[in-house]
Amino acid sequence: MTTKKSTAEKSYDGFSEDERAAMKERAKELKTTQRGAKAKEDGEAAVREKLAEMGPADRAIGERIHELVLHAAPDLTPKTWYGMPAYARDGKLICFFQSAEKFKSRYATLGFEQHADLDEGTMWPTAFAITELTKANEARITELVQRATS
Repeated sequence: MTTKKSTAEKSYDGFSEDERAAMKERAKELKTTQRGAKAKEDGEAAVREKLAEMGPADRAIGERIHELVLHAAPDLTPKTWYGMPAYARDGKLICFFQSAEKFKSRYATLGFEQHADLDEGTMWPTAFAITELTKANEARITELVQRATS
């Protein structure tokens, strides 16, 4: 005789530990959101802290992207977003860096959010996989950030 499992007995994989940790980070970030010079200073420290926690390969890419973003668009405010380095203007997220290690991916990601002005017709990329930074990649990132903030 076969019996049905009750709802309580069914397994639910749900969110991974890393995903739950990212959501907790986001909740913490929302509680401490600020604007102005203090936000830029606090955001810079928070981003540097998150970069320091990364493994060597992700940290090297993340630190260079941090430099490129702030050079290309010095008016952006560094902050963390789901525990990742991110950059905003007037409180609106423009772009973020996601380490490969954080979600056990084979590549790091530079992503752009809806307030980034990257529109090209009816379809355009909003995230870019990065396995290493070359001079050409750095030039492309600089161009994308400048375009996203124009």
